[in-house]
Amino acid sequence: MTTPIKAIITGTTGMVGEGVLHQCLLAPEVEAVTIINRKPLGISHPKLTEIIHDDFYDFSTIESQLKGFNACFFCLGISSNGIDKDKYYHITYTLTMHIAHTLSRLNPEMTFCYVSGAGTDSTEKSRMHWARVKGKTENDLMKLPFKQVYAFRPGFILPTPNLTKTHSFYKYISWMFPLGRALYPQGFAKMNELGRAMIKTVNLGTARRVIEGKEIIALGKS
Repeated sequence: MTTPIKAIITGTTGMVGEGVLHQCLLAPEVEAVTIINRKPLGISHPKLTEIIHDDFYDFSTIESQLKGFNACFFCLGISSNGIDKDKYYHITYTLTMHIAHTLSRLNPEMTFCYVSGAGTDSTEKSRMHWARVKGKTENDLMKLPFKQVYAFRPGFILPTPNLTKTHSFYKYISWMFPLGRALYPQGFAKMNELGRAMIKTVNLGTARRVIEGKEIIALGKS
């Protein structure tokens, strides 16, 4: 018998976070969802609680609202394109680890699902700065005292139709998805597959702690 999922989701003002939230609100195994944003997302649902909080580097004033959860779907992040390396590190590594340290202390039975990215380098030796930073983030998350930690590495993600946070350029490139999926399924996942895969790992787990494209698809379909 699976335990009802009570999840915290970060990054719901972005495309991936919104897509994962949408899937959680649909999933019967998810009992309750709390999202943390700097400004209201503008949706309501019986399962949903929203915390408005400005400083993501200091959760001390909201810690009482962050207890009693068994899952975190961490979808907060930025692209490395055009971003200063120090700023990228500060947001991708420092911010993520601060939030994770807080949640692991408050919820030791939590499964932490981190949305990383295809091409992340677990050795932390890549010539690409973003791949090293993502790899360090994954590695250090897995050292924290959570029940489980999984790093999801999707490549191209096909957005869920009719959601509002989809990047505008997707309307020009989504036509590539069927061809890309046929030729290289490892790099092409649907948003609902990613959301379902993350939900499934909370109760059922998976042997791999780093979950690449093909396993995201398999978990998302099963």
